[in-house]
Amino acid sequence: MNSGLVTLLRELVAVDSTSTRTNLPMVEVLQRHLVSLGFACEVQRYRDDAGVEKANLIGQLGEGLPELALVGHSDCVPFDASWAEALTLTERDGKLYGRGSCDTKAFIACAITAAKQTQGKLKKPFMLLFTADEELGCVGAKKLLEAGKGKTRRAIIGEPTSLRPIRANKGYCLAEIDVVGKEGHSAYPDTGASAIFRGARLLTKLEQYSKGTLREQTHPDFVPGFSTLNVGMASGGKAKNVIPGHMRLTLEWRPLPNQSTDVVLHAVEKLIEECRAEEPGFVATVRPLRMDRGYDTAGDADVVAFLAKASGKAADTVSFGTEGPQLAALGAVPVVFGPGDITVAHQTGEYVPVDELHRAAAILEAAVLHFCG
Repeated sequence: MNSGLVTLLRELVAVDSTSTRTNLPMVEVLQRHLVSLGFACEVQRYRDDAGVEKANLIGQLGEGLPELALVGHSDCVPFDASWAEALTLTERDGKLYGRGSCDTKAFIACAITAAKQTQGKLKKPFMLLFTADEELGCVGAKKLLEAGKGKTRRAIIGEPTSLRPIRANKGYCLAEIDVVGKEGHSAYPDTGASAIFRGARLLTKLEQYSKGTLREQTHPDFVPGFSTLNVGMASGGKAKNVIPGHMRLTLEWRPLPNQSTDVVLHAVEKLIEECRAEEPGFVATVRPLRMDRGYDTAGDADVVAFLAKASGKAADTVSFGTEGPQLAALGAVPVVFGPGDITVAHQTGEYVPVDELHRAAAILEAAVLHFCG
């Protein structure tokens, strides 16, 4: 086994790259490794909504459009302060524990190791692409798309998939619905209009829509095979004896890749019109916050077929979001792949199995040689 791979992962885990912090220290570490391997590097800097400086790192070997890019996100979710080994890679029972060990510093370590193992053997251009703020909504990947940077023919995007190639994912959309009422004393209900009662009527219609019309369009390769809708948060009112003048609903939906991201927005607007027809004073507005499409790579695409054969696992789909849609929009044929299990990510005790880590590095090395050698 490659001991340098574990050493590299240990170095990456030691860097706190929680999404709320700057990822520049991580970019500096990654750039140092890429430069030592002869990569030409470009750092795309930006500031997030909180004013924190972030950066994407683009490294390329060779001139022209890369045949393959290995793409990993450098940021991680926060960790509990009581998790003593969060930033210290710790091995127990064939597992490597630490924040990001699974999602997705393991993949990044494998990608750099694959580049190292193929050094001097490549004849076609090859890219390593490390993004920021994937955990905050694929913001770094969207910055690449806005600037037209990171173009490649094929992209293997790192996520913990237990070494199963993922050829498609649903989109991810988010919106806020503000329902307006009229405040008044609760002892005199006719002097006001409850925004919460109004919101409840709209919620009932939303539930019926989510269990009816929204499920009519299906995709046989997803579980569940329809677009899902969830109202994850609802808030409103000032006090128990005040008729509430405002209610806010947070609406999330995951459209199928072949479905418009605004399908639910249009439906919500129609439901609001229905409420207004039933109560002329009804007021509600919708504000979209995030409208990410899914992606759907053909099962017989060469990069999907290669990973399926190399891993011995048939390609599959997932209902959660990845950076696949952004890479697809940049012109790549994307597939998501990596060591570790998504069910142990985002929690205290996150880990990657040692054997999967080494196997992933070997598969990525073979992929680099196959497409760029």
